[in-house]
Amino acid sequence: MQLAFGAGALWGNRTDVTGSGIGPDQFGILQDVQIDWDWTTRELWGQFQFPVDIARGQGKIIGKAKFARIFGAIYGDLFFGQTAATGQLTVSENEAASVPATNPYTVTVANAANYVDDLGIFYATGAAAGNRFTRITTPSAAGQYSVNTATGIYTFAAADAGASPLISYLYNKSTGKKLVLTNQLMGYTPTFKATFYTSKTTQGAPAGLALVLNACTATKLSLPTKVNDYEIQEFDFSAFADATGAIGTLSVNE
Repeated sequence: MQLAFGAGALWGNRTDVTGSGIGPDQFGILQDVQIDWDWTTRELWGQFQFPVDIARGQGKIIGKAKFARIFGAIYGDLFFGQTAATGQLTVSENEAASVPATNPYTVTVANAANYVDDLGIFYATGAAAGNRFTRITTPSAAGQYSVNTATGIYTFAAADAGASPLISYLYNKSTGKKLVLTNQLMGYTPTFKATFYTSKTTQGAPAGLALVLNACTATKLSLPTKVNDYEIQEFDFSAFADATGAIGTLSVNE
């Protein structure tokens, strides 16, 4: 007797291009996988209530995978079809700062050398704690600021001397992976081979189910977040026949 238990394992291996860095990508911390075969059918009726024959028409294979590991290669290789570059665009959220008590009333953020864009400022303390600053060209009153996006230097009004702002901004890091998403022409379709596997030992006998789908393309990517829970991404894909007309291979122990 063969049984299966757990989410199993899933890999995608891009097939429309080859070269350095193109290889199998595993969906990490897999939560569940669902692969559905679906056909349209046509019934032939005579004068009786039930059909005398049924024939299959078009068929499709749809896969859904939910996984927790955030892995740039999956996005680049399998969904967008673009090679990830070295580096990361990231956020410094609510970075604590202190406006000088004397002129110039400027603050240079911690990652000024790699500064990209401003995300706003709030007061951290005092009667205005939690209130948002307003960005203008030349600050002249409390609650106003300006920023030089080329240098990452923030300028405040004299009325905010000694204030404790919380600054949020975008900046680049030299580590990590980054995809610069481009608007591709319609018809551009990255393809990959999907390999799904589950295993379980039942009554002392190890058994596994392996499914290889030779040609697949991604159809949906979801990045959901919620309070007090992990981000469980959903990756949907469809399978089709490869250049030889083969769909894939389904293998079981019995």
